Amino acid sequence: MTPAASTCSVETLVARLADAVAAAHGRDADVILVGIQRRGVDIARRLLQLLEGRMAETPRFGSLDINFYRDDWTTIQGKPIIGASSIPCSLDGALVILVDDVLFSGRTIRAAMEALHDYGRPRAIRLAVLVDRAGHRELPIQADYAGETVETDRAQHVDVLVRERDGEDAVRIS
Repeated sequence: MTPAASTCSVETLVARLADAVAAAHGRDADVILVGIQRRGVDIARRLLQLLEGRMAETPRFGSLDINFYRDDWTTIQGKPIIGASSIPCSLDGALVILVDDVLFSGRTIRAAMEALHDYGRPRAIRLAVLVDRAGHRELPIQADYAGETVETDRAQHVDVLVRERDGEDAVRIS
């Protein structure tokens, strides 16, 4: 099957996220954007740039590796690649906006929420994803902000490529 592409550019999808986050949280203080390793971090950095000057306070930034919190890490073929987490402060009382590239089953987000609690107790966690694959949840998790929602078959794959990591920006559905 030939891969299909998203109808919008990655840049447009990140801009949609920035618009939605600024509209919902522009007056909030103590906001922390936390990108999930790997591409969620790249998207969160771009989102942070677009939010500067649009919010009462520029959000702080962090990155989160969730591999130790996955419910399937013992069944993954090969060894999981463990990355670094970098959370700049306690999350106690903060509004955390968790950022990832694709929302599919909800299991990555469950792991991320568990990992976040090692850094404190946020007052709230919101989820921003570049692409929401609707209809395939295994857990009761949903995006608060999505750049694009796509209908896919369970067997299809959605790959987000970002220039920082892949040398190009693209959303491919295959």
